[in-house]
Amino acid sequence: MSPKKDYIDHEGVVLSVEPDFISVEILNKSACASCHAKSACSLGDVKAKIVEVENDFRVIYEKGERVNIKMKKSLGYRALWISYVIPLVILLVLLVSLTSAGASEPVTGLSIVGGISLYYIIIWLLKDRLKRDFIFMIEKLK
Repeated sequence: MSPKKDYIDHEGVVLSVEPDFISVEILNKSACASCHAKSACSLGDVKAKIVEVENDFRVIYEKGERVNIKMKKSLGYRALWISYVIPLVILLVLLVSLTSAGASEPVTGLSIVGGISLYYIIIWLLKDRLKRDFIFMIEKLK
């Protein structure tokens, strides 16, 4: 039996090394199709994704170097909740409650769009806090 994997990892290439951040381009691999965490991870859906990793200066990275980017699996599930599950719950609660209250379809539809828009505006306002919570780790490929 293999040990439990607590991280979601992706291979990438260092694009730039700045004093604060290392920019890494994630390589799209066909292995993403068979990954059990693909539903919680948007990296497999795009051809190229740029991720910024905090530069802690413990290891020196160079432009063009192949690296591995890791994120705790629990953070992947948290991202799934924030981006998909909570908006779905908002949609369903507004739909059922407004329909039960006798609101017309246009009012219900506009309220749902407004409620979900408000939710994503709040997420956008909290992006700096979320950026601190969602930490990527970097390691050299062996």
